[in-house]
Amino acid sequence: MPTTTTDATTKEDRLRDTLRAWSQVMVAFSAGVDSTYLLDVAREVLGERVTAVTADSPSLARTSLAEAEAFCRERGIRHLVVPTDEFEQEEYLANDGRRCYHCKAALLRAMNGLAAATRRERGEVALLIGAIADDLGDYRPGMQAAREAGARWPLADLGFSKVDVRERSRARDLPTWNRAAEPCLSSRVPYGERVTVAGLRMIEQAEQVLKDRGFPVCRARHHRVGDERSATKNFLCRIEVPKADLPRLVALTDSVVPAIRALGYANVTIDLAGFTSGGFNALLSKTSDIGHRTSDKHQ
Repeated sequence: MPTTTTDATTKEDRLRDTLRAWSQVMVAFSAGVDSTYLLDVAREVLGERVTAVTADSPSLARTSLAEAEAFCRERGIRHLVVPTDEFEQEEYLANDGRRCYHCKAALLRAMNGLAAATRRERGEVALLIGAIADDLGDYRPGMQAAREAGARWPLADLGFSKVDVRERSRARDLPTWNRAAEPCLSSRVPYGERVTVAGLRMIEQAEQVLKDRGFPVCRARHHRVGDERSATKNFLCRIEVPKADLPRLVALTDSVVPAIRALGYANVTIDLAGFTSGGFNALLSKTSDIGHRTSDKHQ
């Protein structure tokens, strides 16, 4: 049964009541659809008692960081941009399917460090993440890390779906209401292939090439080609856009392919199956050792 406007409005009323129960909160803020909505309602309810925290990591696109900073600046929200240490963790760099656990754990370590200082000065503070009910339908390593760190997810607890969040975001005139999902850049690297900062910069720039040509929903999948032991590192960029956009992308290959090759890719391909959210997740076994091999949302 589809969500009605009344249902979503009722959930938002309940969200306000939930937020009022906390004296102050820190919201993990990526400038995505869900965290932007949660932060905006928290600001309405708690005012100066809300702090936005953005992880400054190589896996966060610089455009997303700039959007997060602009949103908080325009609304007068206290905003802390903190470096996180997942790129110092071999488990994260190995990219074995638990990458999202190590990423979220790094974010929550940083948030708990900030919260400790806040608690000494101003009392208890709740750590909030923008997870929604849609995220609870499967095992999520990132959610496990958040739970272990004592974080809360009021949107999910109140049954907010992505449709609810977009509807209420539009009603609140938030710029993110119709924004495409923007998972971290590391999600473009196949499981089992090492995550590197250089690779993430190539991915970010390749996707910017596509966005600049009118493809807001896109993925630049980053594949290493050839023997892992070889000293020569050749990379292939596999482009995904929605199926409806494939003819237009093919028509622009004379512009797109040279621009992406100039970033360091030896080969550029277009995936004829079209854009798939969670594309690399399908390669993971769902039947064995799920606690160690299933990744978090939106690859």
